Amino acid sequence: MAHVTFPPPYHSPNRVAEQLRDHGYAVLQPADTAAWLECDLAALLALNPDWESLPPDEFLKDGGRYRFRRHASFEVVGDAITQVPHRAHWQPVKYNALHGGMERWFAPMHASTTQQAVWTQLIAKLARLSQQLCAKEAGTPCFVEAHQFRIDTADGIGRPTPEGAHRDGVDLVAVFLVGRRGIKGGETRVFEAQGPSGLRFTLTEPWSLMLLDDARMIHESTPIQPLGDAEHGARDTLVITCRGQGFQGDDGKKFG
Repeated sequence: MAHVTFPPPYHSPNRVAEQLRDHGYAVLQPADTAAWLECDLAALLALNPDWESLPPDEFLKDGGRYRFRRHASFEVVGDAITQVPHRAHWQPVKYNALHGGMERWFAPMHASTTQQAVWTQLIAKLARLSQQLCAKEAGTPCFVEAHQFRIDTADGIGRPTPEGAHRDGVDLVAVFLVGRRGIKGGETRVFEAQGPSGLRFTLTEPWSLMLLDDARMIHESTPIQPLGDAEHGARDTLVITCRGQGFQGDDGKKFG
C-alpha cells in the first residue's frame, strides 16, 4: 500500500500572531521560520549535530527504547534570558495521562547549543509571541522549557507522543522538525479542544515549525516505522513550551 502524506498548510511569517489568534495554530516552512526568527537558516541547521548525541529517555512507562532527549529551562523577562539551574520536567496527570505526576530528570542540554546566538534569538522570539498571545504586560516573566527529541525505529516502531493526543498545560507550544530520515509515519494531527475542526499533515523539511495555542488545540504525532529497506530511521524535533504562570510543578513543589 502506498504511503500517503498530506502537505503542511504553510502560513506567512508576517501573520503568525494573527493566524494563532484566529485559528489556534500556525505552520512555517524553513525559510520562513528563519525569517520569522530573524536569523539565517544556516544557523539553525548548524544546531543539528547536537541531536546525534542525545541519551536515552529512561522514563518511558511503555517500556520502549525508541526515545532520546535532553532538556533545559529558561526564564525570560523582557530582553533578559536566564537559563535556570537544571530541574526536573513535571506535568500533571491532567495533561499527560502516561507520565504525569513524575519527576523526570532528563539529561541537560549542552551549553554549546544554549549559548549560541541563534538559540537566544529563538527563545526570545517565542517568549515574546507567548506574551503577545496571552496579552501579558511588558516585563512579565515567561517560563520556557526546551526539549530535544530523537525518536528512532531500531526496534521497528517509535512513538513521538506515547501519551496520545494531548495538551501540554502551557500557553504556547512550538514544534520544530529538525530532521527525519528512513521513516514513514510521523504525521502531525491538530484538533480544536472545544470544537469539531482538525487537520493532519506531515512535516518533512528541516526546521519547519508548528506553533500552537495550547489552551485551544490538542495535538499528537503518529508512530514512525522504517521506510522500505532502511535498517534504522529517526525523527528529530525541538519542542519549546512557554508558560506565564511559572514552571509546571513549582507550585508547592521543590526539585532537588
